[in-house]
Amino acid sequence: MNLVKVKCTFCGKEFFRSKGRFNEAKKFGWKQCCSPRCLSKNRTKKQVLFCENCGKRFSRVPNDISPHNYCSQSCAAIANNKKCLKGHAKIKPKLKTCVKCGKQFRKSTGNRKYCSMKCRGGAEPKYTRQKLINAIKQKVQGLQRTPARREMKESKTCQKIFGSWNNAIIAAGFQPNRSHNQRMYRCVNAKATDGHICDSVSELIIDNWLTKNRIPHEKNIPYPETNHKADWAIFVEGEKIFIEYFGLANDSPRYDRAIREKKNICRKYGLKLIEIYPQDLYPKMKLDVKLGNRLSGCPNLHRN
Repeated sequence: MNLVKVKCTFCGKEFFRSKGRFNEAKKFGWKQCCSPRCLSKNRTKKQVLFCENCGKRFSRVPNDISPHNYCSQSCAAIANNKKCLKGHAKIKPKLKTCVKCGKQFRKSTGNRKYCSMKCRGGAEPKYTRQKLINAIKQKVQGLQRTPARREMKESKTCQKIFGSWNNAIIAAGFQPNRSHNQRMYRCVNAKATDGHICDSVSELIIDNWLTKNRIPHEKNIPYPETNHKADWAIFVEGEKIFIEYFGLANDSPRYDRAIREKKNICRKYGLKLIEIYPQDLYPKMKLDVKLGNRLSGCPNLHRN
């Protein structure tokens, strides 16, 4: 058999091939490789490149080749960061003065006032335990009752410093209102100015409003042919009107079911019902609008 020495198209290694196969490949323009491995690698369209950051050799298909090529995302990030730093070096950084020590430091995002944690820790905080206690006492003096958490803008700070809103109220020397865990299980009784016992501070506010506006009212009036009771009942021009404070609406399935049952009873017997919700009391009391317009026919309604 006649053999011909051939040079591998891929790796350049010389090898022997039969003359017939050599002539056939030359006739059809086929590439000749020394092994199946070189033949497979020779068929790929990947091109050999060198990383612009570390100089490492790697291969990439023509569609993925760009003006700047890197062997990995890490090398690309390093090279791009170097370019960004060169651009930022031309820009003069903005400086701020530390309110504690007077040292200048580079301004960053946010509203930083101190150059370091040491200066920040040594500075007097905006709120202290005593300042928060004084704020709660001042609020109680204005409301003449224990405030709800949503009635004080410092409530979140109280939670951070005291652990919870109720702990802050106790530290100030007052009795906390009913918490979420206590809902639908027990009530915190509060006595209104007319002597009525209310199940919550919110009911206390409504009862005192009725008393202040000289509207005669009765507490816990039963609905017809049921065990349900209305929070209040008043008489306007000889007509009985029920008033309900639905403080836990959308908070308990059992409570929502009771609301629906009370509304159905009022429709069945043609009773008038005034519904009051937490948004009518907090953060701003709207009883003058909610009840005042509905009770405009009441002869005893008092306006300041």
